[in-house]
Amino acid sequence: MQLKGLRWWVIALIALATIINYIDRQALSVLWPDIVEDLFPDESALERKQIYANISIVFVFAYAFGQAIFGKIFDWVGTRFGFVLSIGVWSIATVAHAFAQGVLSLSIFRAILGVAEAGNWPGAAKGNAEWFPTKERALAQGIFNSGAAIGGIIAIPLIAYLTIYFSWQMVFVFVGVLGFLWLVPWLILVKAPPSSHPWLTAEEREYILTGQRRVDDNGDVTGEEEYNPSTAELLSRKQSWGVIIASAAIDPIWWLFVFWIPIYLNEVYGMDVKSIGIYGWVPYVGAMFGAWFGGLLAQNRLKAGWNTDKTRKLTITLGCLIMLPALLAMANPGGPTTAVLIMAVILFGFQTAIGNVQTLPSDLLGKKAVGTLSGFSGMAAKLGAVGLTSLVPILTADGNYTPAFVIGASLAIIAMAAVWILIPKIEPLKKPQ
Repeated sequence: MQLKGLRWWVIALIALATIINYIDRQALSVLWPDIVEDLFPDESALERKQIYANISIVFVFAYAFGQAIFGKIFDWVGTRFGFVLSIGVWSIATVAHAFAQGVLSLSIFRAILGVAEAGNWPGAAKGNAEWFPTKERALAQGIFNSGAAIGGIIAIPLIAYLTIYFSWQMVFVFVGVLGFLWLVPWLILVKAPPSSHPWLTAEEREYILTGQRRVDDNGDVTGEEEYNPSTAELLSRKQSWGVIIASAAIDPIWWLFVFWIPIYLNEVYGMDVKSIGIYGWVPYVGAMFGAWFGGLLAQNRLKAGWNTDKTRKLTITLGCLIMLPALLAMANPGGPTTAVLIMAVILFGFQTAIGNVQTLPSDLLGKKAVGTLSGFSGMAAKLGAVGLTSLVPILTADGNYTPAFVIGASLAIIAMAAVWILIPKIEPLKKPQ
């Protein structure tokens, strides 16, 4: 048996895992108005907001270290079993939320969820590096990243709809089971890497492996071996820090909206869970189109003859420049419809840029080191998100979210600067002489 276009089936499955990932993590924020009435009935509005922020910080801290841990795990055990471990554990953690009794138990379950869900990102970067030639990686990463957006689109109205018929506890059980169902096609389809997969056609195998060879600016194969540095050597290169700092700067912008869209709509516009379900999915439509746009733009430029350096920097810069004015416009968005539309523009720009930021490890390093750098950059990204998330209750104590959006605009500038300054040329690194 042979299956044409197997690489696209693989990335589609990874995108589906990402959709499930986002449904699982978004459940808490959407269900929060119901959860607080049940678990924290005596706390004030500000105390409830701080409890939510603290639990979110626990999740992101766990997520940050989970990315570094799973980056190594994926490099050790491979993409197939790395995903089984990651999604299996996070699905168990999601179901466990149904048994939460207070801050401590919720924090423990969120921490387990964060560590396990983190594996999805270094796993996707590694899977992308294994299954796609260089010129298709940004598009593949865009398809994968669109899973996060589609997850956001689906999660908010789906969870709000389920609350009509089920308790918040049963909603967590329902969404947790989705991950276990995903494992079945994954284990069947992803039997081996491309070099030895029995269902891969000879033509596709040759296309993938040939497209991964190192080439110079003239398109000639260099004959050099892949550069797979040790962790210490990897962290000694300024290019690695360019990836890490860019990730740490740009990612908190995404998390600002992932965590706070439902809370923002509840606090600023007085929406309940069902009203949030009507409005809260709109920003993720922009994110979905941005993921596709960033991937297709990069692929188009590479096919037109642009080198990797010029292509990645154009797309990352464009995405950041789209975010800047929209983030500042959130200072006075007007009504809720205008607010969610501006958020859609912000997340469009974010996803345009982030897919190309996330392909940088595979542009710079060999396949045996991609997971490690992706894990470190992911950890830095989530630590940056912790910083911003922890500030939001303080910055917005009076109900004004403008300071948070101004900080987001500043972070977009830092992300651009890190790529341009610390990665003078985006190309495969060579072993130091």
